[in-house]
Amino acid sequence: METQRKKKNTCGTICLKYLLFLFNICFWLAGGAVLAVGVWTLVDKSDYVSLLNSGFYSASAFILIVAGVIVTLTGIIGCCATLNEKRSLLIVYLVLLLCVFLLEITAGVLAYVYQQQLDDELRQNLKLNMQQKYLQPGQESITLSVDKLQQEFKCCGSHNFSDWRDSEWIRGEGTQQLVPDSCCKTLSSLCGRRDHPSNIYRVEGGCVEKLEDYIRSQLYILGGVGVGIAFLQLVGMMFTCCLCRNLKEDLY
Repeated sequence: METQRKKKNTCGTICLKYLLFLFNICFWLAGGAVLAVGVWTLVDKSDYVSLLNSGFYSASAFILIVAGVIVTLTGIIGCCATLNEKRSLLIVYLVLLLCVFLLEITAGVLAYVYQQQLDDELRQNLKLNMQQKYLQPGQESITLSVDKLQQEFKCCGSHNFSDWRDSEWIRGEGTQQLVPDSCCKTLSSLCGRRDHPSNIYRVEGGCVEKLEDYIRSQLYILGGVGVGIAFLQLVGMMFTCCLCRNLKEDLY
C-alpha cells in the first residue's frame, strides 16, 4: 500500500514537473511580449508623452518593462527549479511570480484609472502647451511633439485651427504665419501663412480628440496585456504549489 502510494506520488510529481516546465516556456515567451509592449509604448509614441503633465502613462509602460525583465529571469529560474526538482528554488520562483503578478495588476489598474481621467487632462493641457510653449526658448521637445502630432493625425490646433490665434508664438513675434507649417496638408516653408481649408487641416478638426482616441487605445493594450499575463501567472503559482507539496511528500 505504501509502495503504491509512493508510486502514485512520483507519477504525480513527474506530470506536474513537465506541466510546469511547459508553462515556464510559455511564460518566458509572454515575458518577452510584455517587455516588447512596454518598450514599444514608450519608444513609438514617446514624443506625445511630453504633451501630458501626468506621469501615469509612462509609469504604466515602465512597470510593464520591469515586469517583462523579471518574467524573463523568473522563467529561467522556474525551468532550472523544475528540472532539478529543487524545492528551495521553487519557493523563490513562487515568490517572484507573486511579485510580477502584483506589478502587472498595478500596471493594468493604473492604465484603467488614467483612462478615466484622460479627457480632462488632455483638454486642459494640450491647448495650454500649444499656445504657451510652441516655438518658445527651451521648449524644443514640445515644439517637435506638436508638429509631429499635427502631421501624423492630420489636425490643426487643440480644438480647431483658431486656437493658434492666441499663441505666444504668433503674438510675440508679430509673424505673418496664421498657423504652424505642420498644419499644412502639403508641408513647405511658410505654408502656414494661408489658413484656407484647401491648404491646412481646417475642417478635419482639432488634435485633442484624435490624441485621446490614440492614447486610450494604447492604455487598453497596456491594461489588457498586464492583467492577462497576471492571470496566466495564477496557473503557474497553482502548479508550483502542487509540485512543492508533492516534492515534500516524496521526501518521506
